[in-house]
Amino acid sequence: MIITDTHTHLYSEAFNDDRHEMIKRALSQNVSRFFIPAIDSTYTASMLQLEKDYPEHVFLMMGLHPTHVKDNYKDELRHVEEMLAKRKFYAVGEIGIDLYWDKSTLGIQQEAFRYQIQLAKKYKLPIVIHCREAFDEIFEVLETEKSADLFGIFHCFTGTLEQAKQAIAYNMKLGIGGVATFKNGKIDQFLNQISLNHIVLETDSPYLAPVPYRGKRNESAYIINVLEQLSHIYYNVSLEEIANITTQNSKDVFGV
Repeated sequence: MIITDTHTHLYSEAFNDDRHEMIKRALSQNVSRFFIPAIDSTYTASMLQLEKDYPEHVFLMMGLHPTHVKDNYKDELRHVEEMLAKRKFYAVGEIGIDLYWDKSTLGIQQEAFRYQIQLAKKYKLPIVIHCREAFDEIFEVLETEKSADLFGIFHCFTGTLEQAKQAIAYNMKLGIGGVATFKNGKIDQFLNQISLNHIVLETDSPYLAPVPYRGKRNESAYIINVLEQLSHIYYNVSLEEIANITTQNSKDVFGV
């Protein structure tokens, strides 16, 4: 059984004291593929070091996170473009729109999102979308950019069944993580109406730890708890089958 964590911030400062031990715990649970989203240029060096330390397990993305779209966003986008031109990445992400923290930057968030989608098309890469309180705004951009070469993952999907279907219609897989284990997460109420062929697993560690670790630091090994919850949601489909299907889905998206 090979389990893929399609979204984990292994370079986070939250892991500075025990990063290698934490990764070993995940590997011991058969979590052996880690896809690493970017935030901004300040994390690039640590991401590259992580890949150097775990070349068979770590796969990097490049992008500018929407909450880091600030006054210097054009410099940051130049960095993204320079890195994509320089070496191999497996996705442009995480990118998108976040209106939870700051609504005043909506205009430049939309601009950065659209620009990075176009970079992904240029380099024939998937996108990994961050969406918080911004489904309408995200879908508006995707509608203008939709094409055969637009595809990727709707990271940390927390929407409704209709929004799930809309995301899938834009060639997006749904990234399912700890929220599926929350009593108030809501997605567990309809997820079994979505084929497993449209789903990938993620942790978003160190954030959004699943039950029974909710409120604590998340780590990639805890993806087992998400797997167990999905087995329950999908009426006792085995952990191995869900792991196999979702890993194959991740291969279809990332090409590795």
